[in-house]
Formats: sequence, C-alpha cells, structure tokens
Amino acid sequence: MRYLGLLVCFLISCGTPTNESGPNERWVLHNATIYTVNPDQPKAEALAIEGSRILQVGTNAEVLAAYPEARRVDAEGRTVIPGLIDAHAHLTGLAETKLKADLRGTTSKAEVLSVLEAFAESLPENAWLLGRGWDQNDWENNQGAFPTRSDLDEVFPDRPVWLQRIDGHASWANTAAMNVVGFDSLRALPNPPGGRLVRDEAGEPTGIFIDEAEKLIDDLVPEPSEAQMEFVLQEAIHEALRSGITGVHDAGLDKWEINRYKRAVDADEFDLRVYAMVGDMDSTFLHFCAEEQLDSYRDKLTVRSVKFYMDGALGSRGAALLADYHDDLENQGLLQQDPDTFLVHIQEAMSCGFQVNTHAIGDRGNRVVLDAYESAMAAVPGHAGRHRIEHAQVVAQEDIPRFAAQGVIASVQPTHATSDMYWAEER
Repeated sequence: MRYLGLLVCFLISCGTPTNESGPNERWVLHNATIYTVNPDQPKAEALAIEGSRILQVGTNAEVLAAYPEARRVDAEGRTVIPGLIDAHAHLTGLAETKLKADLRGTTSKAEVLSVLEAFAESLPENAWLLGRGWDQNDWENNQGAFPTRSDLDEVFPDRPVWLQRIDGHASWANTAAMNVVGFDSLRALPNPPGGRLVRDEAGEPTGIFIDEAEKLIDDLVPEPSEAQMEFVLQEAIHEALRSGITGVHDAGLDKWEINRYKRAVDADEFDLRVYAMVGDMDSTFLHFCAEEQLDSYRDKLTVRSVKFYMDGALGSRGAALLADYHDDLENQGLLQQDPDTFLVHIQEAMSCGFQVNTHAIGDRGNRVVLDAYESAMAAVPGHAGRHRIEHAQVVAQEDIPRFAAQGVIASVQPTHATSDMYWAEER
C-alpha cells in the first residue's frame, strides 16, 4: 500500500517523527481512529510505515506485535485520514502570493489600502506593488460596485499598483500602472476579444481590467527572479501539506513552471504529487505533445492534460450567460475564444492523447464546451478517456444530463457556492 505523503491527524499534530528519523526507519502510529478509504477495512487503530510506504494497517495489537522494534507514536485517539487531493489548484499561483499583498478577507476599500500600505513598507522604492484577493462584493455598503484607479491614486500616486481579484478574472490598477502601458493608448483601445476595460460615463478607463484585458498590464509586470520563485514554491508546498493536501491537479502551467517542479523533484524537494495541466495551445503544449509527456515522473509529476478557458467569472460578470445579467442588462459575459477555433484545438489535444480540461462558469460557456466536446470526441475515437469542465458553476437545466451522457467530468469546486451565495441571485 503506497504512502501518499503525510497522513492528516485532526485536532493537533500526531507528532510523526519522519523529519527527525532516517528515510527508511520504521515507525508505528497507534491508538488512533484511522479512516482508510478501503471498503474492506474502513477503519483501523494503527499503521506501520517504512520510508515512503505503509507496511500494515490494523488493530493496535496486530501492528504493534508485527513491528516490535519500530519507533512508536501514540495518536492519543486522534482522527487520521489519508492525504487529500485538490482537483483544481494553482501551486505556482499560491507560491506567487507569497510575493504579493494578501487581500483575502478584506471588508472595505479602506482595509485594502491599509494592507497595501503596510506591505509597501517592505518594497524597494520603485518596485511594483502587487496584490491578490480583493472582492468588491464583500465590502461594506459597496453594493458590489467595482473600485477605481482614483481609490489607489490617493495613497500611491507614483508607485505602480496591480491587484488581482480573488478569482483572477479581474484586476485593479492605479494610474501609475496604466501609464506604463500609456494612458492615452488605453483610452483609445477597443476591448480585446474575450476581455473588457471598465470605463466611466465619459469613456475613461476606470482601472478595472476584466479577463483578456488583464494581459495589457500583466505582460509588463516585472517577473520575480528564479531564486525567489524556488523559495516561495517550497513555502507553497509546505502550506499545502500543513492543510493535509498531498496531491494537486495544477491548472494551467507553462514549460518553465513545469521544469521548476522537475528540478525540485530531482532534488528531493517536492513533497507533493502534481497532475499538471499545460496552459492552452502554446509552445508548452507542443513541447509536451511532441517530445516529453510525463507520466508519474519519479512518482511525483504527471503532464498529460491541457487547460483551456471558455469564459470568465460570475463575480466580475465575465461568465458567459445565455441571458443578460440581471444586475447588468445587455451584458451576457464574455467568451474567451471563438467556438470553432476551440473545437480545432481540443481535437488536436485529444489526438495527442491529452485529457482536455476547460474552465466554464456560465450556462452559455458550459453549453459551448459540451457542444465542442461532443463533436471532438466523435471525430477522435481514440481520445484519452474522460474530459473535464472546470467549475461547471451555472448550467442550464437541459444541459445537466449531457455530462453523464458524454462521460464528461463536472470538476466542481464547492467553494464557489459559499463565496458566491451572497450575490449569485443578483447576477
């Protein structure tokens, strides 16, 4: 029985000695309530481990008798479960947040500005101030209205500020950040396909960039050094393990990020298992399709799926809907790619043996993806098993049975229910 990373001991740590002892030392965890996820033996009291493998699971008497010389750890009755697998996560994104102001949980613009001011004290004078996690729907007395560049300009008139919304599908810039692109250029620029610059009544950009429009600023933000990224990657891995997550389906990676993971695996500094989705049909996909599909590389890293985006998010009104947003009439959201082009791309991915995983939030976005999957799977009879719709958040009633009929996985993230429930009806 394979030992899937660290086991999770609820209430407080079980005090496992793996960091103190040799890599092949045997030890027994006993006096525990162990949920095995094995229908033939659903619960146990003790387990024995050697290195990276579980040797035995059973009663206290059975396991202690089988390994009398093993080091013993008394769980004192705590609950133990196997490591958890997060089916849609962004490990590199989590790492990058260590280099940004954390705006999750802020309840007002004033609180956002306070967090930013404190974070900026640690930055060099001319460095960009980056952050992520704001959600205008959570701000007191805000009624879901987007903030503007002027809110940031009052505190940061000169330093470029670029803040991603909590879902990553909208970002908030100050005027200094927009000046790096050229404010007059942005004023005259039409909305890019699949994106939108929010404008005021006079047509001036307000500082909110939605979906594909985010690239206008994103592409100009200085990249962190490789040394910084390797350091914060380890912090992200440890954060995942502390939460009991030992496996991640990592949604949307490029070749350089995957190579960073490989280096960490080769250095025995990668204590997660990652199922990686390459991001869209770019050079990374071509590389792994033609040259280097990875299937459980050193038992840690698999690369044989591709991540597409069909629409945006509900909170930023970028999710593609079949009808107008109730709180934004004449807006039905954004399709981030042409459906005919998407069909060609997923057929190519399926022909390469890749699983296809597509972000779709709105009911129109989900329908376009289901239609394309149906056509592509018929055209590529040897495609790789079941494909996925990531999130599948708002689905038309008549489209729900199509998931089962087509064998499509609805890769739903329950957090969308609890994060969006306060304003979903308004949308």
